[in-house]
Amino acid sequence: MKNRTKLPNIYIGVVTAVLYLPIVLVIIYSFNESKISSVWGGFSLKWYETLFRDAAMFEALGNSIVLALCASLGAAVIGTFGAYGFTKVQLRTKSAVEYVSMLPIMIPEIILGMVFMTFFALIGLPFGMTTLILAHTAFCVPYVYMLVKARLVGMDKSLAEAARDLGAGEVRVFFDITLPLLVPAILSGMLLSFAMSLDDVIISIFVTGVNVNTLPIKVYTQIKTGVTPEINALCTLMLGATIILVVLSNVLGKVGKPRTGKQHKETAERSAAPVPAQPQ
Repeated sequence: MKNRTKLPNIYIGVVTAVLYLPIVLVIIYSFNESKISSVWGGFSLKWYETLFRDAAMFEALGNSIVLALCASLGAAVIGTFGAYGFTKVQLRTKSAVEYVSMLPIMIPEIILGMVFMTFFALIGLPFGMTTLILAHTAFCVPYVYMLVKARLVGMDKSLAEAARDLGAGEVRVFFDITLPLLVPAILSGMLLSFAMSLDDVIISIFVTGVNVNTLPIKVYTQIKTGVTPEINALCTLMLGATIILVVLSNVLGKVGKPRTGKQHKETAERSAAPVPAQPQ
């Protein structure tokens, strides 16, 4: 019997409105002529012009980009070798270690920020860009690790075995066979890590120094006195950049993805199909 209730559609509509209506309003009011964000004064691009003339804002943006690049590169190296190493070892505590490696994305950010702050204070490391890079790299590693591990699980192991049969060592097999196949997953994880680092504000507040200001921290400090159209313009640009990075991450994650058993079966059936006889 067909379900005629409209409750699922109503539920989806309410959830969509709650989640995305504020974002739509921020985008709309970034083009507001009026200085008061809640009053529409006509369409204008002057707040984008004001934003691009703000030297302090661009300095914070530069710090955020450098931070995100360093964190994503560090996470790519650690996450890739970590995922590859776990496929080569057999330990009783393997599952426990893998679970611990996922903790940075499960622990609330405020707790993680306090932990980083306490740790850096105990070892006497000055707060600044170095502590920011270390903290961001730590919570970005799981994103690369998960994607690379998923790619390794679905990878055709016969390619590496064939290389070993031809005399290649483990190091050469990794760099000539395994690593090229992992590149899409690594790049996907790096883009996701870049987006997460670029948007982080809670952890950054705990581990930053007085002379280092990132873009999310600067935005957070400015909105304490009220949201201005300039902040709306900045949020709109950051939202667009984040969406682009996430889309690229998903696209790269599908590049070179191992085929499923159904696809292999279809290919085999096509290969086994009889070839029609050619007319004499």
